[in-house]
Amino acid sequence: MARFANVEVPSDKQVQIALTYVYGIGPKIARDIVAAAKVEPTKRVKDLTEAEEKKIRDIIDANYTVEGDLHRVVANNIKRLKDVGSYRGLRHKLNLPVRGQRTRTNGRTKRGKRVAVGGSQPKAASKT
Repeated sequence: MARFANVEVPSDKQVQIALTYVYGIGPKIARDIVAAAKVEPTKRVKDLTEAEEKKIRDIIDANYTVEGDLHRVVANNIKRLKDVGSYRGLRHKLNLPVRGQRTRTNGRTKRGKRVAVGGSQPKAASKT
């Protein structure tokens, strides 16, 4: 298995697909990296030479923010929104959708599992 940006990418996949396993690299950026490294996009990761791997690693390190650094940048941006007290920051604090989605009916992904409110279940029969 090859390592790009401290991530083990699957060796049986094509290079342009395997690069998307790195946080911060999507399909378009993966194509750009492969083109800049002059590597065949459909070539399998296990078939890459050491020189090609090093070339891809150097391009990623020099031109792109990925993995831990990108996670840190995103976290700092969210923290800044919270500190400023913006609407988006408040939505992040309250664990609600940030980008204008409705919450009356949907929004379960962000809000979590439903919590039953008291009185909705019938009382169990008890012996007297």
